[in-house]
Amino acid sequence: MRWLWQRGLRRGGVSRAAREALVLYDLPRLRKPVVICSFEGWNDAASAASTATDFLRKAWSATPFAEIDPEEFIDFTDSRPEIRLVDGETRVIVWPRTVLSWASPPGLPFDVVLVRGFEPQLRWRTYSALLVNLLSKLGADRVVTAGALLAEIAHSRPVPVAASTTDAELLKRAGLSRSRYEGPTGIVGVVHASLGEAGIPAASVWASIPYYVPQITSAKAALALVKATENVIGFKVDKRDLERSATNYEKEVDELVAEDDDVAAYVARLEEIGASEAAEEAPLPDIAAEAEKFLRDQRHH
Repeated sequence: MRWLWQRGLRRGGVSRAAREALVLYDLPRLRKPVVICSFEGWNDAASAASTATDFLRKAWSATPFAEIDPEEFIDFTDSRPEIRLVDGETRVIVWPRTVLSWASPPGLPFDVVLVRGFEPQLRWRTYSALLVNLLSKLGADRVVTAGALLAEIAHSRPVPVAASTTDAELLKRAGLSRSRYEGPTGIVGVVHASLGEAGIPAASVWASIPYYVPQITSAKAALALVKATENVIGFKVDKRDLERSATNYEKEVDELVAEDDDVAAYVARLEEIGASEAAEEAPLPDIAAEAEKFLRDQRHH
């Protein structure tokens, strides 16, 4: 069976080295699978997108079935592997892999594939072709990618989320907008281009993260991304654990902000002018840079 898949990937124009990077544990039989993707790195400010995917993976008890080995795609001096202790004694190395899991959430007429990976530093086109070819072989019905970016917003305000697509069917079905973005992109943009070439409908949801606290994992933004994904795909999941984490996140940032008058003044100004107006101002003025430095230093003490 693995040989048949490898032959299919070869026909899809994927190189031998990339084909060998694909490790299949099992081949699930899926019902019109919907795919949810997130990638750590440039596309994942405050780890909001990866936290959202991790939450869904845990909520649905998703089962891993494949991974993409990082050797061909990751610069380990940039995305370093981690050493962890198993049972307090055995040291193991955890590599920055891309892991695909699947779940069959109760009450839904489709299965879900969750892609949790790291933005590669190398061979983006090859990586995207490998991933998209695999999703095509699985019969992916549509794909939603989650991301998070830094913006001039206050942590106390609702998290702004933008949902867009270039697919005509999703524009009509989900009531999304067409993306008008031009500029630098990350692996999410490259994967979307590959999905378009493969004829797989895809949408993207992005949450905004306060500039001054990029280093604190934002469960609040992760919650916003989960809600947006629910709306795009059409499902409901119990979010109470994530809601509690979001509340704790806001309290933690409140405490840090209260420790410095300049930071508090900056946040108060953002609250007054509103997130939409703040986003139109000059990016990260001096006071915001000072606020970010202060809060970063606090986390290291």
